[in-house]
Amino acid sequence: MGLFERYLTVWVALCITTGVGLGLLIPDVFAVIAGIEYAHVNLVVAVLIWAMIFPMMVQVDFTAIKEIRKQPQGIWLTLVINWLVKPFTMALLGYVFFRILFVDLVDPASATEYIAGMILLGVAPCTAMVFVWSQLTKGDPNYTLVQVSINDIIMIFAFAPIAAVLLGISDITVPWETLLLSVVLYVVLPLVAGVLVRQRIMAAGGSAELNNFIAHVKPFSMIGLLLTVVLLFGFQAGTIISDPFIILLIAIPLIIQGYGIFALAYGTAKFMKLPHRIAAPAGLIGTSNFFELAVAVAISLFGLHSGAALATVVGVLVEVPVMLTLVALANRTRHWFPNNG
Repeated sequence: MGLFERYLTVWVALCITTGVGLGLLIPDVFAVIAGIEYAHVNLVVAVLIWAMIFPMMVQVDFTAIKEIRKQPQGIWLTLVINWLVKPFTMALLGYVFFRILFVDLVDPASATEYIAGMILLGVAPCTAMVFVWSQLTKGDPNYTLVQVSINDIIMIFAFAPIAAVLLGISDITVPWETLLLSVVLYVVLPLVAGVLVRQRIMAAGGSAELNNFIAHVKPFSMIGLLLTVVLLFGFQAGTIISDPFIILLIAIPLIIQGYGIFALAYGTAKFMKLPHRIAAPAGLIGTSNFFELAVAVAISLFGLHSGAALATVVGVLVEVPVMLTLVALANRTRHWFPNNG
């Protein structure tokens, strides 16, 4: 890892502080940026996420994807964690904390909405950001693409039924525009662009030229991540400052969920003797969340200023710091896994 990536946690901390500060100083500017959206997908954030994941998409080699079928264990691990474990552990943690441990600190109606928001996060595994986390752990880009793509397909069919069961309601309205637009913006378009650029470079200069190009565009991934952090924290600056205690209460079970799911997935990958380039992304996919979808559904079901919407926003706030610590942990434990070269 280069100097910039090695101290990425420091840069993120500075961007969090900058985002909150700017959000308080120039809230109107952030309000305008927040309004540039379609189907609850902020287009400015979409461009930055595009910058984040494009360098990894250029590394995707379709001729190598067919080899993944020879080692499907990582795919099965991702699917089991994301769809048979994560939603239910999130619901359990929400109940334990807001119905038992925090029962004297939060009124029952608000507690119900906080739990609902947590559940929506738990049912929405990550689509875009996981490409960044995978790149930071030197994950296999081809394998990561397949993991994410299969998750996206399952999410189309499983999100509403699982959310309905865990929320105890049957009239879940899935914002299909948000779901489909996010998949197109964050996976399909950058993938197509990456493949076309890769083919052109390989035809012109071969592998050496491709590696040179990747080295030049890789910094854009980190710049996109840092600017996204500034925007997300700027959008929520008022909420962070006005009610820090309730944000802390919501963050506690979300952080426990994140580390717990990663420990389960990563530990299972070690037990299965998966290569690190597969094990690290498998653990990180389950830990990260598709926050755009969770926020959109929370707003449509419970309202913009509801406790459910707030809980999904807190999920956004805690995700980057948590994921960076897990990336660091994954990189330091590379020697635990076979074929880690």
